[in-house]
Amino acid sequence: MSTTQHQPNHRVMHTMIRVRDLDASLDFYTRLLGMKVLRRKDYPEGRFSLAFVGYGAEIDHAVIELTHNWDQDKPYEVGSGYGHIAIAVDDIYATCADLKEKGAKLTREPGPMKNDTLHLAFLQDPDGYKIELIDSKTVAA
Repeated sequence: MSTTQHQPNHRVMHTMIRVRDLDASLDFYTRLLGMKVLRRKDYPEGRFSLAFVGYGAEIDHAVIELTHNWDQDKPYEVGSGYGHIAIAVDDIYATCADLKEKGAKLTREPGPMKNDTLHLAFLQDPDGYKIELIDSKTVAA
């Protein structure tokens, strides 16, 4: 009888958020945050489009799925259940300065987290989803 237990190869693949203006969202995640468009597809019969953005291939990295429903006229309500998406950056202060130069509006300036060693900042995407930027040098091992 083997004592080795099967370890499933599970991982997070993507997080989906609904966006009102796909082009504005793609600009935010690619131009401002430096992600790449990994794939994009329109579904005319369903009247929606999907775009996947991230820092690496979906096979190895968790990515963000942007879902655009063509007939959505009103802004989406982010709701009280959504918190944020966290992204590690090499230098929080330089990254935030660059983002501001490109027109991003920070909702929390970079700095230390209260009662912790993390240095972080927050901004919002075009639909109001919060994005947390964390200085990777301040993350405990």
